[in-house]
Amino acid sequence: MACTRASPSSSDAATLGVRVNWRSSPAGQPGGAPARRQGVKHFDHNAHHHPFLLARVPEGARTALDVGCGHGAFARELAAMGLAVTAVDREVEAAVPGFRRADVLTDDLGGPYDFVSCIAVLHHLPLEEGLTRLRSLVAPGGVLAVLGLAREEGALDRALSLVSVPLNLAHRLVRDDPPQTAPVRGWSLSLREIREVADRVVPGARFRRHLYWRYSMVWAAPGAGGRN
Repeated sequence: MACTRASPSSSDAATLGVRVNWRSSPAGQPGGAPARRQGVKHFDHNAHHHPFLLARVPEGARTALDVGCGHGAFARELAAMGLAVTAVDREVEAAVPGFRRADVLTDDLGGPYDFVSCIAVLHHLPLEEGLTRLRSLVAPGGVLAVLGLAREEGALDRALSLVSVPLNLAHRLVRDDPPQTAPVRGWSLSLREIREVADRVVPGARFRRHLYWRYSMVWAAPGAGGRN
């Protein structure tokens, strides 16, 4: 489920949660898909924020769960830190140790875990139910780290969007979009609305806006010494 969402081409597009492809589609490409460029690295909006998320792994953590792992890029980074990683996704197979095809809401995912990550997945779930389930997977003293997408609302969101647009275009000149790993779904809730639910389910969670139409939510379970 974890995959890069196409970036809005304007504030209106982001507000509506519309998927916009920056490239015009080459002739003959089925479904209007852009051609891949051989030898060109991908630019992934989510992967750009991996270092921020990795820095939230609490000291002394031994186990991690990556929910909606896609092809497993972030799970591999967690494993490289020495964590025993369980990676789950209901849409794609990931060639990483500890992978399971599973639905976060309905399947037994084991745990609890010292670190739970959820990247570009939360808007696929009923928000309160999804957050409640993620909370239940975090061990006492553990950390939940979410990287999500939210509808633009207010001047700060629009300012970050305006900054992100030229940066995104610059990256696209030298890098391709990453392969799509899950169905695209628009994001309809604003960060304010997400905060309101989080205040009930994971009180004390810390939010931060990021470039490329992303926000983070980091919650430390009671007793945690995580770096929010």
